[in-house]
Amino acid sequence: MSSPSLTRVAVLGAKGRMGSEVVRAVTAADGLEVAASYDVGDALDFSGVDVAVDFTHPDAVMDNLKACIEAGVHAVVGTTGFDESRLAQLREWLAAAPSVGVLIAPNFGIAAVLMMQFSAKAAPYFESVEIVELHHAGKADAPSGTARRTAELVSAARQGMPAMPDATSTSLDGARGADVAGVRVHAVRLPGLVAHQEVVLAGGGESLTIRHDSYDRASFMPGVLLGVRSVADRPGLTVGLEALLDL
Repeated sequence: MSSPSLTRVAVLGAKGRMGSEVVRAVTAADGLEVAASYDVGDALDFSGVDVAVDFTHPDAVMDNLKACIEAGVHAVVGTTGFDESRLAQLREWLAAAPSVGVLIAPNFGIAAVLMMQFSAKAAPYFESVEIVELHHAGKADAPSGTARRTAELVSAARQGMPAMPDATSTSLDGARGADVAGVRVHAVRLPGLVAHQEVVLAGGGESLTIRHDSYDRASFMPGVLLGVRSVADRPGLTVGLEALLDL
């Protein structure tokens, strides 16, 4: 029988690359236990669960979160594909469950969060900023949630600045990348990669490249465990792991 001091965790997407890593990390962590694990096609049952960790698919995550919120279960989410309409929907659901906390983190790597913060800090000092993200060939969405979040932070930091110079007048579709909040984002998908991103800033005869590389999915687990341990203390919606760090 579980000790009352244990946080009981359900892992959604437990057989996937990230989900299986979460199962191992939670199993090895003090004060946490895997109370349930689910994958594609499984019926969800949150009885006896305190926190659910979701690393599933953008097509499934909203239904999973609705089930969590209705069950009064906190959620830590690494699944990507969240735009403003999805975040607005989550806020609406959470308004009816004011004690439930949901953490949406585009990236759980501590170094990745620092990369995003450093990029936003540097952005106002350069004429132009572009983002290149590189991931494994099995990733479902492009650009990545990390790249989207980085672009949003960079864009916010550049408010009031002139538009970035770009004389492109003709191009093939997609050649200049996706426009995310006014920042160009380029996605690369290659076998053998895990998760990599560089932010290239330039202007005034110099450039700065801020790069983050994850070589192993274990690099995300400290952030996941931090989220699991913290989410109950943050009712409502929290976006970005940086909210839990002293940055």
